[in-house]
Amino acid sequence: MSERIVRGRVDRSGALVSADAPLLRLQQRAGAGLDKPLALPHLARLITLAQRLHRDISRPLYAADDHSDIHALVRITPDADGASLEISDWRTRPIAQPQIPAIADSAVLPHSWTWECDQQLRVVALRAAADAPAIPAGWEGRSLSELFELQPDEEGRFPVLRALARQSRFDGQRVQVAHIAMTLSGDALFDATGRFTGFRGLATPADPQPSAEPVAAAALVDPAFGSLPLSDPQFGRRIDGALRGPLSRIIATAETISGQFDGPIRADYARYAGDIAHAGRHLLGLVDDLADLQNIERPGFKAARDEIDLGDLARRAVGLLGMKAEERGIRIDAPRTDDKAPATGEFRRVLQVLLNLLGNAIRYSPENSLIWIRVNREDDRATITVADQGQGIDAEQQAVVFEKFERLGRTDSGGSGLGLYIARRLARAMDGELTVDSAPGQGARFTLSLPARDA
Repeated sequence: MSERIVRGRVDRSGALVSADAPLLRLQQRAGAGLDKPLALPHLARLITLAQRLHRDISRPLYAADDHSDIHALVRITPDADGASLEISDWRTRPIAQPQIPAIADSAVLPHSWTWECDQQLRVVALRAAADAPAIPAGWEGRSLSELFELQPDEEGRFPVLRALARQSRFDGQRVQVAHIAMTLSGDALFDATGRFTGFRGLATPADPQPSAEPVAAAALVDPAFGSLPLSDPQFGRRIDGALRGPLSRIIATAETISGQFDGPIRADYARYAGDIAHAGRHLLGLVDDLADLQNIERPGFKAARDEIDLGDLARRAVGLLGMKAEERGIRIDAPRTDDKAPATGEFRRVLQVLLNLLGNAIRYSPENSLIWIRVNREDDRATITVADQGQGIDAEQQAVVFEKFERLGRTDSGGSGLGLYIARRLARAMDGELTVDSAPGQGARFTLSLPARDA
């Protein structure tokens, strides 16, 4: 059905005090009525947002009951006594049970929950079979990944996230909720125009797992990865799969809030979101470092032997980090386009080393200073040097600067202390070397040397 305008009003306590028939029916199907708190979590959260911002907002509205999916556009006008609602483009689509027979009725599968989320993975419906575990309180409006702690599969992947990208059905998503191991399955939902609107599915208790073999006392095991030893070659991939996805979503959401892409918010909230995004990027960098560390320290690690030009890679690194330098008034004197230093090494690994060296130079340089990068050839070695005008490194620090978790005496959150250790290990894996030349008050000069090749 389609209604031109559906109106309603809530008071300051959040109770629905008046509503046109479609909105009132939806409220009643959710187990409430007039003069009762609004029982539609998505709409209630939007009203709270409008009241906090003290301004009108217009947003898509998604809801569902036992009969239909509802999609509409709501305009919320807050005032001193509550808020007025104008809902337009109200569309309902009957639930097509044959489309998803596996989840048509939670009673078919004992112990299960039936759940539904919108396209942003916010839970809008959650019901339990008679013999199912109790549903956690306060589930309304929470994100799927917050309510159900997602666990990676054997390949370190998340079926629900892959299904979200493909807007398709998924099975076998392992989760943990309220100390209960469960498995999620779900079908993608679409409105009458073919637009993806979320998922509906089942959460069933996981089958009891057979007891694992006793682990030797000397084996180092991380409980977040089951019985997978930290020395296992797949451990780095598990780190990447288990942490990269959630951190990337945190960063993306925080940057959306900080950038106010969904509408204006208070300046302090935008700053808080910016801080969250910054911390998320720092953690993501640590994940990269830990995965690299596990990778380069495994027996037999070798780097590829690509034909590269250190001058070209230097200019690429400057292109990637130039804006970060400009924000602090730092000028980078990069190699000219005709400055070449043909060498042999793995392209992406050499770029990784240069980004680490240049990033450190920017981090430790004073504002309005100069960083210079030079390439050269010395006999059978091609070299590239990154020099800054920072406070320099004394002899004692130079002796340990390439050790794990050494951060040049810094105590801030600028890095993990693994970057230079990884950079030197990578240089040596490419038959090269990474050295430092510095003195207090004279800046630092890091030089990467690799086997040279004829142009």
